Amino acid sequence: MPTQHPDREPAERQGQPTLPAAVVFDVDGVLADVRHRLRHVERKPKDWPAFFAAMDEDGPLGEGVARARAEAAAGRAIVYLTGRNETYRGVTEAWLARHGLPEGRLVMRRDDDRRPARLFKPQAVARIARSAEVVAVIDDDEAVVTVLRAAGWPVEHATWMRADRDEQQSLFDAQETDGRT
Repeated sequence: MPTQHPDREPAERQGQPTLPAAVVFDVDGVLADVRHRLRHVERKPKDWPAFFAAMDEDGPLGEGVARARAEAAAGRAIVYLTGRNETYRGVTEAWLARHGLPEGRLVMRRDDDRRPARLFKPQAVARIARSAEVVAVIDDDEAVVTVLRAAGWPVEHATWMRADRDEQQSLFDAQETDGRT
């Protein structure tokens, strides 16, 4: 049986129809291989325009893509939750389609939202849970995983994008210090 967030009563007990089961996938580092563009944010000043301009060139991460396809094939709704901001909705949707990811809802940051991912994503997951039973959240950011797990969400730490220590730190800083990915 899927894990229910502790602050939510199962829909059956509320007298409402059962919500669809959903799996929430992060994009960068879970589905998209961003290692080729981390060089733009490893140095100071960080070159955010170059970092974002290269996102369309991200390769797919096979393990994450296979997992998304399997969850969709099992009948679960797919939700993509990314720290990317709304400016990049078109390129992100095109990337997901080009790499054969299942259709799903895409949740992004507002353009002016620079909160760390560990603050942005739990609030976004809570909003997603209003219309779906979140049965899993898959994210590569250790800080996000820790906060979601502490809040009682069913979370899996995706570790399949193997980055060296400097690359991983650059991605962590982008997500947690700069509030950007």
